[in-house]
Amino acid sequence: MILAGELPPGSQLSEEALALRCAVSRTPVRDALRRLEADLLIRRSESQRSFVADWSDDDIEDAFELRAMLEAQAARRAATRINAAQLEALRVHNHGIETAIAADLPDISTFLEHNRAFHEIIVEAAGSPRLASLLTRLIEQPVVWRTAQNYDRENLHRSHREHEELVAAFARRDAGWAASIMTGHIRRAYYAYLDAYAVQRQAAE
Repeated sequence: MILAGELPPGSQLSEEALALRCAVSRTPVRDALRRLEADLLIRRSESQRSFVADWSDDDIEDAFELRAMLEAQAARRAATRINAAQLEALRVHNHGIETAIAADLPDISTFLEHNRAFHEIIVEAAGSPRLASLLTRLIEQPVVWRTAQNYDRENLHRSHREHEELVAAFARRDAGWAASIMTGHIRRAYYAYLDAYAVQRQAAE
């Protein structure tokens, strides 16, 4: 619900209400909230009330910078380790992205589904469980979902083209090229988020 935006930043989370909604007891809800807090998806007030986390500008910049460094390292490792099946899977998912964004009204949900799978394959190909664990927390943050929701058509097509370049770098097994593309890919996503957020702020004012 947090990742899908059903519970926006600042929303208070009631154990009782969530237990009813999910048809479970309060114990698993309490455990889940503790995990979400550890993953920085929720925050707890001094009175021990839980709220959906609302990230500051510094939090957002930090998340994108860390993701750029870690995903670039994943791309660097994957370039020399990726197998033929994984390379073909990248092509399939990027074709799915191309199809999703070709319509008059881009299918953002399908775009996100294929985009997530694309990046997961790269992390898998990197062959580093420690790196995968660190990246999972960053990739699953709501900021990623919100960024894609605010992409204009040009950003969607640019994302697809950058994926095409990544596939080309992997096919050539060029680690430096792959890392460079990935760094630019994530940095561009950061500025796309900033631009969209600035528009939202102006509209709110």
